[in-house]
Amino acid sequence: MTKTAIETVHLLAVGREPAVLGPLWSIVESNAWHLETANSGWEALERLRSGVLPDLLLLQLSSDDGEGLHVLRWLRRVSPDLPIILVCSQDDANLKREAIRLGSQAILVQPLDEQQVEYLIRRHLSAGYGETESDIHSEDVEPIGDGAFFVAASPTMRKLRMQAELLAQTQVPVLIVGESGSGKTSAAQLIHGLSVRSGLKLVKVNCAALPGRLLEEELFGYDRDAGNGHGRSRTGVLESCDKGTLFLDEIVEMPPDLQLTLLRVLQSKELVRAGSSKPVNLNVRILAATSANIEQAVAGKKFREDLYYCLSAFTLHVPPLRQRKEEIPLLMHHFMQQLAKHYCLPPREFTSGVLEACQQYSWPGNMSELERFVKRYLVMPDQEFVAGEGFMPVRNGDVGNSISQWKGPAPASVESREQEPAAVPDSLKSLVQSVRVEAERNAIVAALQKTGWNRKAAARMIKVSYRTLLYKIDQYHLRPNGGMQFSDGQTPSDDGLHGNGNGFKGNGRIS
Repeated sequence: MTKTAIETVHLLAVGREPAVLGPLWSIVESNAWHLETANSGWEALERLRSGVLPDLLLLQLSSDDGEGLHVLRWLRRVSPDLPIILVCSQDDANLKREAIRLGSQAILVQPLDEQQVEYLIRRHLSAGYGETESDIHSEDVEPIGDGAFFVAASPTMRKLRMQAELLAQTQVPVLIVGESGSGKTSAAQLIHGLSVRSGLKLVKVNCAALPGRLLEEELFGYDRDAGNGHGRSRTGVLESCDKGTLFLDEIVEMPPDLQLTLLRVLQSKELVRAGSSKPVNLNVRILAATSANIEQAVAGKKFREDLYYCLSAFTLHVPPLRQRKEEIPLLMHHFMQQLAKHYCLPPREFTSGVLEACQQYSWPGNMSELERFVKRYLVMPDQEFVAGEGFMPVRNGDVGNSISQWKGPAPASVESREQEPAAVPDSLKSLVQSVRVEAERNAIVAALQKTGWNRKAAARMIKVSYRTLLYKIDQYHLRPNGGMQFSDGQTPSDDGLHGNGNGFKGNGRIS
């Protein structure tokens, strides 16, 4: 994002504490922005009502201010599109959730970091100047409500999207099959959202999460005379989502007796609660899903054949992520933007090496596993990452691990004593480690070449100790081409890397 795109901006800061205003004045002066202040949220509210609209508002919420969130609610009502950043003095998870629910785009916790403050201001100002990230608003990422989305950037998913749109116009049950985490719930939400029932309830019940009796009560309800000891009546979800949609996830895990009850309800379109003799008419669209092999479940008598045929007249197959790898970069960037907004953190950029590694991995956990990976990449503390351009995230202590099976090609300017054939990576961990190692090796080579193989200068350039660099040179078997001497006046053996002594003088630090 360029500075010129948002040069002339007006900020309004609500609060009087120097710890907040000081960093803001420094930021606006360096960017030639305009900053106004208001002593209270009510004063800011009056300015908005009078037509004085800033480009962004920073609302300070002190620990003894019981009206701060109430003011935020009114500010959002008066100006729904105004970006608001909340500044508070404590890291309170409940406060964050409530503030974001009320419309705050981000939350800053004191003491303020000027770089983070400026980044957040620029990010939220960019939306008003038409510079939002294309990944979030890509035509291939379709919002389907409640923060969920559907991606159709591959031929198979575009075909699935078309099938879902056709099925949305019908009222018959639909069976959605696919591996765990592949996006079956998103497909169900898409069908509901495109149907005439979209303005009514979509209720999800995971049949594998509840034991038989609780699942029966959840679905069908009961009357107070049902003999279950509750002494009261309960309405099941089949009744509560009348005219809406019921999504039964992992339906193969439903007990056989409940399968029979569900079949009768689907055939008769009416329900009789336990303990009652009065039928209740139902108008509910049923969507069901399973990650199991349902044909095997039917053959093994685990799932009723008649219920299977009732549900599977229309079947959607959601492909696993490994069959639509072209969507992985789009999904990664989308997850990064959404998670960064959720955790109020600046999004991290993915290097080409990370994207390449992720596209080669098979993702057995599908989109759920990919989202967890992006979340770890975003929220892991900085000290748990190897610093440097193109370096992959690793835990402390993992830097010196051996090179994993997969290797990229060695740079042409370096003579390597070993060349191992490439192998197929067996896990994301090994794949990520291999990309990290290759990136680390290339960064060291680039620094050595730029400094004429002066190792002390190269160590300073990549911000590691001289001793660490010597270890890495030996680990990766790096040598200058054509018998070139090290410009710091030592040969490899002078460093003690191949001798019997400790090989290092002093504490190994650059003085």
